[in-house]
Amino acid sequence: MSAHDVNEQTGVDMLKARRSTTLALDTIRSFLHNGEDQWETRRKVTQILERDAVFDKARREFMSRTERYTRGMALTNRVYELQELHSWTQHETSIAIATLDEQLPISLHNVAFQPVFMLQASPPLLAKYSDLIATKGILGCYLQTELGHGTNVSRLETTATFIPETQEFEIHSPTTTSSKWWIGGLGKTATHGVVQAKLILPGGKDFGPHLFFVQLRSMHDHKVLPGIKIGDIGPKALGGFSPTDNGFAVFDHVRIPKEHMLSKFAQVTRDGEYVKPPHAKLSYGGMLYIRANMVTSGGWLMAKAATVAIRYATVRRQGEIGPDGLERQIITYPSVYYRILPILSHAYVFIRLGKTLTKAFDTLAGNLSRGDTSLLAEMHAITSGLKVVVSSTGVQDLEIARRSMGGHGYSAFAGLGRLYADYLPSVTYEGDNFVLDQQVVRAALKSYRSLFSESKESTTQSLLPSSRYLRLLIPPTRSLPSFTEDDFRSPTTSILLLEWRAALIVEKNARTVDDPDASINQRVAKAVTEAFIAAQIGEIINTLGSTGMTESEQIIVGKVYLLYLVTTVEAGLVDLLSFNILNSSGGSRDPTRSVRMTIKKLCTELLPEAIGLSDAFGFTDWELDSALGVYDGKVYEALWKCVQSEPLNQTEVPTAYEESIKPMLLRGQRQARPKL
Repeated sequence: MSAHDVNEQTGVDMLKARRSTTLALDTIRSFLHNGEDQWETRRKVTQILERDAVFDKARREFMSRTERYTRGMALTNRVYELQELHSWTQHETSIAIATLDEQLPISLHNVAFQPVFMLQASPPLLAKYSDLIATKGILGCYLQTELGHGTNVSRLETTATFIPETQEFEIHSPTTTSSKWWIGGLGKTATHGVVQAKLILPGGKDFGPHLFFVQLRSMHDHKVLPGIKIGDIGPKALGGFSPTDNGFAVFDHVRIPKEHMLSKFAQVTRDGEYVKPPHAKLSYGGMLYIRANMVTSGGWLMAKAATVAIRYATVRRQGEIGPDGLERQIITYPSVYYRILPILSHAYVFIRLGKTLTKAFDTLAGNLSRGDTSLLAEMHAITSGLKVVVSSTGVQDLEIARRSMGGHGYSAFAGLGRLYADYLPSVTYEGDNFVLDQQVVRAALKSYRSLFSESKESTTQSLLPSSRYLRLLIPPTRSLPSFTEDDFRSPTTSILLLEWRAALIVEKNARTVDDPDASINQRVAKAVTEAFIAAQIGEIINTLGSTGMTESEQIIVGKVYLLYLVTTVEAGLVDLLSFNILNSSGGSRDPTRSVRMTIKKLCTELLPEAIGLSDAFGFTDWELDSALGVYDGKVYEALWKCVQSEPLNQTEVPTAYEESIKPMLLRGQRQARPKL
């Protein structure tokens, strides 16, 4: 019997898996990328980056943090050189930045500084600086969080005091804890910033936090301007965000022109009188933009995790001997596919949902520019909940995917450890997710009380998408049905269950608001957000017929979305059972078995399509930068190649031999000799 070549078998297994899919790759890829034109644009941009030596990733894992920052700025500079060279649109340039797989300082300029400035600056300030900001003629950051108060905006200590005599604002950091902290791009990069500070008007009256445009560094030599102290806050946990110079800033009575207050909405007259904005929350627009984009970017991150884990699980053989006389592919074990296929479903959901949310934000931004705030509260409620769910899910999925790959998943060359470290802080953007949950609960209770106000009759007409689930409580309410295993094959079943959970837990919270249990905020926020997501999934599934997919492809992709719904139901079983929402027909003592059996069947039905569904994301090997997620499946060959570039392997005898190893060996040998 000839010896079995394990490395060659990986290639055979991947080829076989790829041939087994029944999907037309271009159709599903077009669906995920919002059209073939969008995919083709992304492909061309990625191809240019991949062929450019500046974007080579081979040495990345061996660099110090300072080297990572320097490399990050070189990547950024090269992208904007290419933008000019190839006449890229802003959209194409954004694709390039997103494709780089690096947490770059310019990201904060693009997603925080520029949108906030464009949305809230006065017309004269826009005329003077908007072109410079758009062309990166100045580089910006968003100075909100402080050392002692994080993102608790109402408690920020930095002050902006109006001086009528000189028509200036004086920016000042009165305490150590008022130091701006964690500001991305501030440490070494930004020339300007939007500073969040308490507006203090003559007489010492505090009008709360407002935004101010402040120059930080000289445009001639990049030195920090007088009265300001700036630096980097140091390395982050697990080596994450290495290329980004998260910084601190302290202001010592720094004067700026009155016109540098972002005063499109709130204003100060020359005499120091305050002019209120039309809506107190208009300044939230910039933060909502960041949250909206987090949904899409989170979805693509989960897509990377799913692609790497599925590819590796397809070619990794271990354990039991199968019918072919070889060890089983680990993706065939329930303990593996039960973990990684739901990650695939998460990616499909959040990629599509993110596109919907981005369009909704564009509509909101247009309305805000005209002073129309009618959509603001709804967008705030939705994005608050989605930020929590997406970031929490993403962090969890990256670690689940890494663990599913066993020991090799711990190698930096697997690629997921780096993504995990970079994505980990997402759960504390704007503060701990557990704090942000309160925003969702507040909105839910407001909707509930408005709907069931004694002064009016309850109708569904006032319900917005974020509170649509409350319709179930309007008399005459529908009785809770019993479900069989076959019922869970319909998305409607899971959607209805998740909406009932949200409705009943909000009702319970409203009735016990004076004596809440310890976890009520988290449970309400999760239930409400997942009910919204479930309803959106229902709409996505209903529109699959207009995507150009064949009927069989619609069924397969529909199963991916159904898997999200049913696994969400499983994760919410505590509340579903607590409120007696989930009942089983046929006298079964375990009403949850139908849910779990549906998950099992969906997974086994999706297994032959897993490689095709993940290939449809369109990632190249350069983008994934994972030895375990290579397209051809030859993971051991790729891992071996990566190891050869390890600096420790460049010399046979390490420097540490003469310094430490040799003395230790000699000492041990001397101590072990028999005494004469």
